[in-house]
Amino acid sequence: MFTLIKDATLYSPAKQGKKDILVAGNVIARIAEQIFLPDGLDVRLIDASGKIVMPGFIDLHVHILGGGGEAGFGSRTPEITLSKISTAGVTTVVGCLGTDDVTRKPESLLAKAMQLEEEGVSTYIYTGSYQLPPATITGSVRKDIALIPKVVGVGEVAISDHRSSQPSFAELCRLAAEARVGGMIGGKAGVVHLHVGSGDRGLEPVIAVIRQTEIPISQFLPTHVTRTRALWQQAMEFAKMGGYIDLTASPLELTFAVDTAEALSMALEEGVPLEHLSLSSDSNGSMPIFNEKLEVVRLAVGDIGNLYEECRKLVNGGRSLEDVLQLVTVNPAKRMGIFQRKGSVTQGKDADLLIVDPEMKIEYVMARGRFLVEQGRPVVKGTFEE
Repeated sequence: MFTLIKDATLYSPAKQGKKDILVAGNVIARIAEQIFLPDGLDVRLIDASGKIVMPGFIDLHVHILGGGGEAGFGSRTPEITLSKISTAGVTTVVGCLGTDDVTRKPESLLAKAMQLEEEGVSTYIYTGSYQLPPATITGSVRKDIALIPKVVGVGEVAISDHRSSQPSFAELCRLAAEARVGGMIGGKAGVVHLHVGSGDRGLEPVIAVIRQTEIPISQFLPTHVTRTRALWQQAMEFAKMGGYIDLTASPLELTFAVDTAEALSMALEEGVPLEHLSLSSDSNGSMPIFNEKLEVVRLAVGDIGNLYEECRKLVNGGRSLEDVLQLVTVNPAKRMGIFQRKGSVTQGKDADLLIVDPEMKIEYVMARGRFLVEQGRPVVKGTFEE
């Protein structure tokens, strides 16, 4: 089956101008100013004149199995569904566990990832959770990363947070070494994905590892780094040292101390390379508000739709579409070690595409050559979705 997308304005994510895009099976077969096919082929033609084609988004921090539990069993958040992912313009997700590794396990996380992939999107996971010693599938972070295809790193490991296991310097060193060697053996990124809380130490635990060991700064990817202004200042210094940092799309119910637009402006003014920044949703994770006694007083749930809406806000606020798309396409693809197949609209790569109108309203979502959303509505749903 062929799909020919005609007369699109292509952002790959760099702006390419008017292009035709030919999809053959699950890959992008050709991109050219004009593509003509011989008669007799089974081709679906999509007229994209006046529309924008861009890469499908990569969300590198999603609680696909649900999360929460900080306020008891009634506060467990739900699993994500296929149509929630696809209608948000996301075609690749990286799943993680959070606070609760008592009732949720990495084996279940892997199974959920495999379910979502069968249903239509591409999936990867982190082994581990907030806590150390890490919850794993094989009994070893190194083995999980090296031997299980979907495991690209370990996380989200909590630091500077009252919900963390308060990892020692030695424990963080050992974890990073395990992830690095596992990644080297398995040809993976071996990322150590860090949940950073609002504690005064901020990134100090990981900076100590970088300064006192041979483990490169690129092994770490801290997230939620805009939750306080002090943490954001520290995160920018971390990025200028050569590190990579992940911002969390501001949810509708709650906001961090620095919103994404301000954070992006500050980072670029400070000389942080755009290539060292990414944006993720924290979807289906709990977003608790604690009082001064560290008691939960309010609880919200992350929504994967925040990722696309945040990007729209950035573009409407004057940021170039090329820059914004980097945060959710090529940059996370490179950090996760999947850039050979994902993150850009390029011949030979997976056909993960969005077709949007000039106001950036999503019309079509294609994942691995298959339309999951058409005319803004999901046409493929998860196995048990109504």
